[in-house]
Amino acid sequence: MNSTTSILGQKYLWKLPAADQQTIASIAMRYNISLAIAQVLYTRGFTSEAAIEEFLFTTFENSVADARLLKDAEKAVDRLLLAIEKQEAILVSGDYDVDGITSSAMMMICLLPLGAKINYFLPHRVKDGYGLSTKTVERAAENNYKIIVTVDNGITAIEQALRAKELGIDLIITDHHRSHDNIPDAFAIVNPNQKDCLFPHKTLAGVGVTFKVLSLLYEKKGLQMPQKAYELLLLGTVADVVPLIGENRFWVRHGLNYVNKTESVSFKLLKDNGKITKSRISATDIGFSVTPQINALGRLEDPRQAVKFLIGSDRENAQQVARVLLEMNEARKAIERSIVDEIEEQIKLKYIDVEKENIIIAGSKNWAPGVIGLVASRFVSAYGKPTLLFHITKDGIAKGSCRSIPEFNMFDALTASSDLLLQFGGHSIAAGLSLKLENLSILKTRLEERIAQQLTPDDLKLKIKIDAEVSLPDLTKKFITDMEHLEPFGNSNDQPIFYIDDLVQVQKPQLMKDLHVKCFVFAQGVVKPVVFFNRPHLFEWLNEHYEQTFVLAARVTENHWQDRVNIELMGVDIALKKG
Repeated sequence: MNSTTSILGQKYLWKLPAADQQTIASIAMRYNISLAIAQVLYTRGFTSEAAIEEFLFTTFENSVADARLLKDAEKAVDRLLLAIEKQEAILVSGDYDVDGITSSAMMMICLLPLGAKINYFLPHRVKDGYGLSTKTVERAAENNYKIIVTVDNGITAIEQALRAKELGIDLIITDHHRSHDNIPDAFAIVNPNQKDCLFPHKTLAGVGVTFKVLSLLYEKKGLQMPQKAYELLLLGTVADVVPLIGENRFWVRHGLNYVNKTESVSFKLLKDNGKITKSRISATDIGFSVTPQINALGRLEDPRQAVKFLIGSDRENAQQVARVLLEMNEARKAIERSIVDEIEEQIKLKYIDVEKENIIIAGSKNWAPGVIGLVASRFVSAYGKPTLLFHITKDGIAKGSCRSIPEFNMFDALTASSDLLLQFGGHSIAAGLSLKLENLSILKTRLEERIAQQLTPDDLKLKIKIDAEVSLPDLTKKFITDMEHLEPFGNSNDQPIFYIDDLVQVQKPQLMKDLHVKCFVFAQGVVKPVVFFNRPHLFEWLNEHYEQTFVLAARVTENHWQDRVNIELMGVDIALKKG
């Protein structure tokens, strides 16, 4: 690898890792893995035998913490068991994203077989807004519900908790979002992100918290959890983009093993909709092709249909819902594209000046509130700047979704400007908020000032970390098998990016669908295809530098097409060879 520590590519600043070749060779020999895969482990800090084995060979004993360590978990479980025994009505109050939908479905499939008198409610994104509302609490009281269990929400439901108490309802909150200074006065709050909660894994998804509560309940009953729970845990955890480390990593691996052997009616239909034909599905496949379909209903229509779909076993009904999910997902993609185009036009016309400003903020009355979070993620990836997008209501309220970069904690930034906000919640990287339209420019000014104080110009550059160097002859079936030991890939365990040196093109590049660029690269007697997705400008660059030697940053993937499996490179960035 180049002796410099960084390379400036066409889009990114590449950070090259230091490499202790002796240690890397020792890791490769000990575990019988390719040198490049051993280097990935080394680069990511897995250097001791204990750390490597814990990562490669996750076990229940090493990875899974006792649910009793979750503050209030036992209190919540004992109350639910009493409700089942006394046949008291339980209402599950979920959320309209995949995490909330899978959490709600898990409550239903785990508690119904125990004889619970249970129902669920998921708010409509536009009509009801996020989280448990006072109206829902009051309606629950009118219908004689004795317990409300929130899943994937509730940590900010201060007023709703007071109203539940007044109406004699025991409110059990299960959530994973960060709390504000005050917490609700609820019967029980199960959230690993409480300051006084001893549970070691703080990054569970909402469905992970739900699962821990239900697993403790089943343990107390001396019963095995329904197998479907592991599928739901997999879907919600992957969709919520929580770090795939620690306990999350263990359960996603466990869930993948399960769905690759046993397909439920709903999972099979989602897989077919996503045109996944390979025999072994990965977390990446689920994140890109499966969960967006479930999300589409929550983003555009009634999310309760998605819960019915996930917990049902009626194939005909499931097929009908699967068709709706597919249509909704296609509609979501079209809406997303139109918003992206609109914002790109504003950038082109300098209404949003990405050269001078470090925050991208935009809003419209016409943007679907359920899609703007996805669009914000795309702009963070494209420009490396925190992005806040808003749906403007007819009464002048800006309801937004924001996505940030690792260097800028958005939750803390919003907390510092909470005097401007009507409400907000979320995490350091992703959050939701609402404020009066007239305060939007003040919020932007404050966020720009905070970034100027906290970040360096380097922090705001689009960067990639190279994990290891690989050569084209190394890319064999064994290499792919070795790389599978690193899975599942996702947040905090990204698919590795490899550095490949001394490449030349062997034929002119192709532009596909005016969006993607494909070329064939040659080195050391081997030719491999490289595809750059959504990078059309590279078509011209590759033509311009056709005969020159270059270096490549790429991910290594298998392409499954018409019963054939080929190893190909997914291009991340490219640069001319220096010297």
